[in-house]
Order: sequence, then C-alpha cells, then structure tokens
Amino acid sequence: MSYATEERGDTNSLEHRMFFKNKKGQYLSPFHDIPMYADEDKDIFNMIVEVPRWTNAKMEIATKDPLNPIKQDVKKGKLRYVANVFPHKGYIWNYGAIPQTWENPKHIDENTGFGGDNDPIDVCDIGSKVCVQGQVIKVKILGTLALIDEGETDWKIIAINVEDPEAEQYNDIEDVQRLKPYYLESTVDWFRKYKVPDGKPENQFAFNGEFKPKAFAVKIIRSTHEQWKDLVNEKADRGEINCTNTTLKDSKFLCSQESAETFVKAVSTVDVLPISFMFLNL
Repeated sequence: MSYATEERGDTNSLEHRMFFKNKKGQYLSPFHDIPMYADEDKDIFNMIVEVPRWTNAKMEIATKDPLNPIKQDVKKGKLRYVANVFPHKGYIWNYGAIPQTWENPKHIDENTGFGGDNDPIDVCDIGSKVCVQGQVIKVKILGTLALIDEGETDWKIIAINVEDPEAEQYNDIEDVQRLKPYYLESTVDWFRKYKVPDGKPENQFAFNGEFKPKAFAVKIIRSTHEQWKDLVNEKADRGEINCTNTTLKDSKFLCSQESAETFVKAVSTVDVLPISFMFLNL
C-alpha cells in the first residue's frame, strides 16, 4: 500500500499539519488506519517517519487531533527542537512510530515497573537512506531499548528499512553491534542526554541500558498493538487521545470521507509571503 501526504499551514509554524491519504486520495489516520504489519509472515512492520535523520525539529503524530496528522511538538507556546549535543547532529536515525500501537500509561510494564508514555511505540531506522517526513517505510525489527523518561516507559525499537542496500545483513541486534561498532552506544548516549540542554536531568534506562534482541522487541510491539486495540475498542481510558479513523469498520470512531475533509479544511492555512528585495541606489 502506498500513501501520500497533504500539508496545511506553513512549515516551522504552530499551524503546520501533515495529513495522510491512501492511494485513492482518501484521508486516513496514520495512527489508526495504517496497518502495523507490512508483511506479518516475515515480521516486517510499517514505520511512519516523523523525523528524518540529521534534522532537529521535534515532529510527532498528533494523537489528540482528529486524523492524527504529524505536527511539531510545542512547549509553552514555542516549537520544540532537539539540540545538537556534541558529537551528534539532530536525530541520528530516521525516527518515527509503528502504527496501530500504543503505550498505555495505566499499563504497568512488567519489564520496567512503569506505565507507558501514551504514544505509539517509537522506532529508529538505522539504515543508510535519509527518509522524508511522512514517508511510510517497511522495516525489519532488530531489537529494542527501554528508556525511562520522566517516570514513563518509552520503548525505542531498533529497525532497518528493508530497502536499505545492507538490510539483508541485519537480522538481530548483535548484527548492529558487529557491523556498526559504537552505533548502539551512541544511541544510548543520545537518548540519555538529549533533554539536558532543556534543563532536565539525564534519562534513565531499564536493563542498565542493554539492548534486547529481535524476539523480545517483537513481543513488546505485539503487546502495544493489543493495548492499541483496547484503546480503539473503548476497553482502556483514552483520555484526550483522538481515535477518529476512516477504515476500522467496527469502531465507534469511524468517520466518513466527508467528515474527514471537514477536519482537514478546519486546519488553518498560512499564506507564505513572497521574498522581497530592497534595491539600493548607490
């Protein structure tokens, strides 16, 4: 399945939103409508790219908005960016989420002792390709890291784009250690320190920052998929999460394309002013 995006508002603005469509041009939610699996038999998952590698804008699926477009995170009315914490430049992988997953804040993870972070599960694509924001790629799962972020469980799935020229060489977490020496250590360092420039303490990790293998990671993803099912089937407290979707036939939150178009058009657009020049008569 191929997907397209539609942007509303100017980039680098509070109003900017990136909505998703299927190949027929019909609106959908990247959180709820894009399948978790790209190929279940081969354990190949879909990944929604929120942040391309080397960039700094903290983009995320807007879980509280209708149709869950991608938007830039905001704190105290200001757009959020991650700092370049030497020697790292922006995000050091393509960063995003696996659709149809949810880390329930009221579900105490048996591995960490903490509830989830109330978001889809995060994934880091370690492949060599720099992806585009809003791109939906197929990834092979390699392992996971358990981040404890301000008292919440925040799993970080390590994966590789199946279209990467070296993808066949990577099948589990030890392959990353063998083929990309110190890359996993750099990943731990990045997650430990990225909030420090904002005045926050270093993040902590379960398992002393040890990466868990593929089988463990897939089990965690499947668990978050079950938590997502509880979310959309009203078996869990969804709080402010918006479950509006266009494909889940048995869902109370299913909406028509006409309603979806209304949600999209309700997002303000910003006219980009033309660049003007001053001509000096010297």
